[in-house]
Amino acid sequence: MVTFRGKFYNTIDPKGRASIPAKFRDELAAAYGDNRLVLTEGDGGIVCYPVPQWEEIVARIDALPPTQDREDLYMTTVSPAVECSFDKQGRVQLSHSLREHAGLVGEVRDFVAIGLNNKILLMNRNQHAAQRAEAQERLKQKPEVRYNLGL
Repeated sequence: MVTFRGKFYNTIDPKGRASIPAKFRDELAAAYGDNRLVLTEGDGGIVCYPVPQWEEIVARIDALPPTQDREDLYMTTVSPAVECSFDKQGRVQLSHSLREHAGLVGEVRDFVAIGLNNKILLMNRNQHAAQRAEAQERLKQKPEVRYNLGL
């Protein structure tokens, strides 16, 4: 199993390519011997999964009963997903629809790549700063959350 940790700032190039940090690429190669990720829409940005983990996610969705929840998961998570490999410079091509979802279109190209243990989140840098501030404020309102974890 892979463990992605860290936060890295970068810029999407004019062709819509995003450089994935070498640390994350190395973790992926060490865990799976692979250089492919599945990118999809997620809360706040573009979520990048190693292919084996993505296949497990899709299998769990497929195992759900045929309900509206399952259809919603297909519509919002499975259908926008694209599999991609790194180029020689460690970049992945981001589709316009994924960039649009993450607010990374036009002149807005600065992003942050965040390791979230088993996945990578690519976020608009400004949106990340705002969401992080909101999360910190929520945690201030609940000090027991950190305390109970020994943080």
